[in-house]
Order: sequence, then structure tokens, then C-alpha cells
Amino acid sequence: MKIILKETIDTLGIAGAECNVAEGYGRNYLLPQGKAILATPQNRRVMEQTKAKLELQIAKERKLAEEMADKIKEVVCTIKAKVHEEERLYGSVTTHDIKASLNDQDIELERRSILLAEPIKEVGEYKVPIRLYKDVEPEITVKVIPEEKEKK
Repeated sequence: MKIILKETIDTLGIAGAECNVAEGYGRNYLLPQGKAILATPQNRRVMEQTKAKLELQIAKERKLAEEMADKIKEVVCTIKAKVHEEERLYGSVTTHDIKASLNDQDIELERRSILLAEPIKEVGEYKVPIRLYKDVEPEITVKVIPEEKEKK
């Protein structure tokens, strides 16, 4: 099914782009949610007329993403975790933990924008990329430190 995006969707493309999607995805999600329209000749003409407006919106989104990238690239997330004797974690540090740590520092992000390849399972310092926009991916530092044991 050919559609024209009305807004930017990470997995498909930017607003105004024409792309092919599965029938069910288009019919049951994109079209009813107003995120896309069918790619008909009439809709293509309408999108051409609104292209200048879309380009302005894309420029604003990119500028906001770059400002946010400058803000968060020096951020250090310190996460305390329970460890074995040999510095391995009992569990693991996931995107949920990183998102919670960022929220504590007043940085609001979607969990899916944190590009953690696999959960962190050892104490140490890690660089984790954050996708803010299509080509804007600053890295934050995640420090995993051992949790202090309570003395009885």
C-alpha cells in the first residue's frame, strides 16, 4: 500500500515522504490515526502545496533535536546495582533504568530512543547513543556502580 506521511515516523520516514507499507499497518493504524494519507494523484497535489510548511516543520524539529543533543551529550547517568564478588550484576541495567535515571535529572525521553544494544551486565562506564532525530544521535555516559551493602 502506497501512502504519504503527514508526520515524521522513525521507522518509515519524514513528513511528506511517500512510502510502501503493509496493508494492515496502513489501513488499521496509519490512516485512522491521521499519520498518513493514501498516495493518490489528488493527495500528491495537496501534499506538494503543503510541502513548504512541512519543510519548515522539519527544520524546527531538527533544530530542537540538535539543541537537546547539546544539552544531553555531557550527561552522566549513575546507576547503582547489586553485584557479585567479581563485579558482575545480579540482574542487568536496561533502557528502563537509564530512562529513570534521566528522568531524575529532568530529561524526558522516550525509552525507545535509547539505543542500548544489549543490557549492561557488568560494573563500569559505558557510552550509550540516544536517537533524538534521524541523524542526531548524541552519546551519554552510563556509570554502573556497586550498591553499598547495608551493615547489620
